[in-house]
Amino acid sequence: MTTSTDSLANEQLISGSEAIAIACAMADVDVITAYPIRPYDTVMQYVSKLIADGAFNCEYIVAESEHSQFEIVKHASAVGARTFAGSSGVGWLYAYEALAVTTGLRLPVVAMVGNRALDDPGAFGCEHNDALSVRDLGWMLRWVDTAQEAMDAAFMAWRVAEDPRVYLPCAISTDGAFLTHSQQIVQVPDQTLVDQFLPPYDRGKFVLHPDNPITIAPQVNEDWLMEIRRQTDEGMRRSREVIIEAHNDLKRIFNRDDENPFIEEYMTDGADVVLVGMGTLSLPLRVTVRRLREQQGRKVGFVRVRWFRPFPDQELRVSLSKFKAVGVIDRDYSLGAPQNGGVLYTEVRSAMYDADVRVPIVGYIAGLGGREVTIQSATEMFDLTQKVADTGIIEEQLRWIDVR
Repeated sequence: MTTSTDSLANEQLISGSEAIAIACAMADVDVITAYPIRPYDTVMQYVSKLIADGAFNCEYIVAESEHSQFEIVKHASAVGARTFAGSSGVGWLYAYEALAVTTGLRLPVVAMVGNRALDDPGAFGCEHNDALSVRDLGWMLRWVDTAQEAMDAAFMAWRVAEDPRVYLPCAISTDGAFLTHSQQIVQVPDQTLVDQFLPPYDRGKFVLHPDNPITIAPQVNEDWLMEIRRQTDEGMRRSREVIIEAHNDLKRIFNRDDENPFIEEYMTDGADVVLVGMGTLSLPLRVTVRRLREQQGRKVGFVRVRWFRPFPDQELRVSLSKFKAVGVIDRDYSLGAPQNGGVLYTEVRSAMYDADVRVPIVGYIAGLGGREVTIQSATEMFDLTQKVADTGIIEEQLRWIDVR
């Protein structure tokens, strides 16, 4: 497919969804599928606008369901097409069969999840359980907090997913409304830089083609299934080194200054207490950290997890071992989990088990259904975590914040 993107190479005021749509054009994606469910649908709307304006040429297919969406891009990827799709909430779950098969077939589909609460009860607000539902299947999962990061993460997603050492799908999680719809200034890179960073998708000897007789999706039952699962596991393990390579190239080519591809530390120097979270939780947390430091001299900081799969256990052990207490904020739930904690809390505690220093860790459930995480609620979580740091006593392992 051909792409005309000279008009895109500038500074633009765009939403997270629009940033990913522009990235699709600049990455010269071959096949894009769409089915409307908010808040994801803003990306398919902007893709269709780029096509209508003559800025982008691709196979743009409006499917009859989310399941068909991901079946189409799955097969397109098998024949060597660069692909993109997306969904939100229960729409993402409706595609679950296709999402599961995509990983086993080692197909590097890239998707956007406009994070949305699962029905019922019906809600359009942000939660992370939709994307997290595929955490154990082999999907790489990336959370972003700004439109700029959404664009850069999209380029990274194709680069890493399509690497022959990986060949796994990647989902970019963009918090519903907070990022899918809000606009920010984004530096759109020049097309020549994108071309330098992102090579064409080459499936090589694994491409499905009449001239290359291979079997895709064989029925193996107990004969070879464990070997196939192990191969998928090896791809996920190798993704770490590929992410690091791609991150270093992105910094050099796009002149970015993010030091660590897996986590972000915000004002953690000298901190006694930090909160950990994902996605746009970073926005109120950064403001709260600054205010508490400037107005009260509090030694607080914030750590943001960028990649959830592969999980940054090594990076978190190094980072979190420095502090006297850690609070983990989940915009999700894992009912019946250890300590009744959320998904991120449970994973962070597991990652810290092998740390030389056993740091007290408490969990918070906040912002479900799109409820605002305010400076007041962030301050409350810092206060509760500070109490643990001061006393060494955890009175309550998990708290729900701002519940009526």
